[in-house]
Amino acid sequence: MHRILTCINQVSNIFKEPSKKAEVVSQILYGEQFSVQKSIGTFYKGYCIFDNYPGFVLKKNFKKINTKNSYRIKEKETSLYQGNISFKKTNKKLLFNSKVTILKKDNNFIKINKFWIKNNSINKTKNKTNNFLDNISYFLKTKYLWGGNTIKGIDCSGLVQELFKSINKKCPRDSKDQMVFFKKNVPLHNIRRGDLLFWKGHVAIAINQKNLVHAYGPKKRVIIMSIKKTINILLKKNNLKVLAIKRPL
Repeated sequence: MHRILTCINQVSNIFKEPSKKAEVVSQILYGEQFSVQKSIGTFYKGYCIFDNYPGFVLKKNFKKINTKNSYRIKEKETSLYQGNISFKKTNKKLLFNSKVTILKKDNNFIKINKFWIKNNSINKTKNKTNNFLDNISYFLKTKYLWGGNTIKGIDCSGLVQELFKSINKKCPRDSKDQMVFFKKNVPLHNIRRGDLLFWKGHVAIAINQKNLVHAYGPKKRVIIMSIKKTINILLKKNNLKVLAIKRPL
């Protein structure tokens, strides 16, 4: 039987191989869980519980914790506080979409481990809406990072996944799997806010009929661009045609 461990670091890389020099293929946030299949030196081999994404993680970033992790950080980032009677802000933070469990309440603060956070910084993970673009502003100008899943660095498919995660809906990690996962096809002339545009190895999100947002490697950040301009650039410079436009919700 696999062991289920919880990430105790702000973020932990998932590597393609058991080496810190290996390619980073994804990331796990604080409070998210990893199923361990095998121990290899300072690494665990296994997969992320949220999306079954396989890889290797550093052992030091994971522990066995009996927790339900029934809340999620809703802010771009939230500070950790120390204290019992009075609360002192530390330089430590949890990032958007990190998962926490309330251990204790004290006025405007809740205890989540040895630290406290403000109680208005969380949402229940069971709360579901269809407004997955509500928090897109958190990611604008975030640096492009292959395999990234946070406001510190993110790639195109990671951006899509984290936005869906924020409304507690499943979404695969890679764009090729996202294109298969979301079933409803729509024509370009009927595109609307929230639709996903797919190319080979890339995905973008329509924010209206004319513009999209994506983590765009050549610009090294999350950026808003014209849909028409993006289609033309990818075709002209990379010989990439739009493979599909999907309506996820």
